[in-house]
Amino acid sequence: MRIRLFACFAAALFGLCMGGLVQAEDLQTPAMRPGEWAQPIDKHYNLYQITPSLYRSRLPDAASLPLLKTLGVVTVVDFLKESDDTWLTDPSVTQVQIPLQAAHIDDADILQSLRAIQTAQQKGPVLIHCKHGLDRTGLVSAMYRIVIQGWSKQAALDEMEHGGYGSEDSLRHGIAYINNVDVVALKKAFDSGACSTSAFAGCAIKGWFQKTDLAGVPTLLWRL
Repeated sequence: MRIRLFACFAAALFGLCMGGLVQAEDLQTPAMRPGEWAQPIDKHYNLYQITPSLYRSRLPDAASLPLLKTLGVVTVVDFLKESDDTWLTDPSVTQVQIPLQAAHIDDADILQSLRAIQTAQQKGPVLIHCKHGLDRTGLVSAMYRIVIQGWSKQAALDEMEHGGYGSEDSLRHGIAYINNVDVVALKKAFDSGACSTSAFAGCAIKGWFQKTDLAGVPTLLWRL
């Protein structure tokens, strides 16, 4: 009889312990995501708030306009080759288009994107988006964290990969870029106004010719 009572007591105690473990695991649910990560606003649009003045999402549509108006968005930065004209019909919202290719993004692309965001934020909340709100938007969001907010690479990667924005498989190009980028050089270029971290980048060479008023020299040399 005593053995049976002990067995029942042990089973009950084990159950309580298991219950405690379940409760502890519940604390790791997406609802308990780190407070510094972008917070979910609308699942349908994969819409998250990165900062009080910056949002990220998939490609919006006309039905999203009331929501964007409620959020106070005054600028939409589009990373697709297609314009937002087809859905963004509100003339009070500024459109900025910076076509990016996830597999070929370089420092010049990141600098251009971050400057566009920072400039637009001076007027009010900004929404950045690509098609799914994952790869291109994810990379620019991570680099915003690193360059402008001073996050470490690992902290930005943790949010990028585990923030719930979509499948991690399509993030491989962005992850590779972040792992290889020279953050010190990128921040220096951003602060100095340089278009790239390389003096031989296409935008840098073009800018040099424009500044020296020799824009036509390459054509003349080619003809000679």
